[in-house]
Amino acid sequence: MKIIVDAHGGDNAPLEILKGSVLAKDEFDVDIILCGREQEIKRCAKENNINIDGMEIICASDVMPMTGNPRDIIKSGINSSIAVGLKELADGTGDAFVSAGSTGAIVIGSTFYVKRIPGVSRAALAAIMPSDTGPFMLIDCGANVECTPDMLSMFAVMGSIFMNKVLGIESPRVGIANIGTEEIKGPPFLVETYKLIKEEAKVNFIGNVEARDIPYGAADVVVCDGFTGNMFLKTFEGVSGAIMHNIKEIAGKNLFTKISALGISGGLK
Repeated sequence: MKIIVDAHGGDNAPLEILKGSVLAKDEFDVDIILCGREQEIKRCAKENNINIDGMEIICASDVMPMTGNPRDIIKSGINSSIAVGLKELADGTGDAFVSAGSTGAIVIGSTFYVKRIPGVSRAALAAIMPSDTGPFMLIDCGANVECTPDMLSMFAVMGSIFMNKVLGIESPRVGIANIGTEEIKGPPFLVETYKLIKEEAKVNFIGNVEARDIPYGAADVVVCDGFTGNMFLKTFEGVSGAIMHNIKEIAGKNLFTKISALGISGGLK
């Protein structure tokens, strides 16, 4: 498999991108194609003793700023590492494109340059997240702030197919993120979404799921609009970080807690 990587995407590019690319190449035995400013990539690799031998570099003269207008990806940003990488993907140079850059630019660029799969009217952001019983997908988590019932029903199908084909879950349980489990709960668009997904033969629909139950493995695919999903994603991230911060503070309090922490360090990791 050939993966095209945006060498300039993210806050710590290209250094962290190069480190990650080397790890991916070694761990997953994939071919990496770096997309970006060739001289800058080579200089960074040399200065930090990172071996990128065997990685092809596709030249892109510009970089899409994280704070820029995402729509510039099809205007002034057509020579950026994201745009060039996506165009190479569309031309068949690689099998996938990875970037830690501007989310909006990636969504718009993917839609414009790569195009959508027939039958898919909207792209969605899908995060694979940990739960008590295994990974689950949160879809959408930021691409579409406002969603129609038809879009959410389509996300349910897309998420179910991914979890089945990629993560090997035989019949992924699909739920709608809501404020209650009853069929009539939530705003009108969610009530209508419930009806649509319930009638979708391709989906193992389990109904509404409450936010507090999601970390315990309530569903394999959690469907929601991009606003709700992004809020949940960042809250999940923040709470996890706060818990770990507190555990570290408790563990380092004194000699006794440090010794105790050593005993459970494996489980915590």
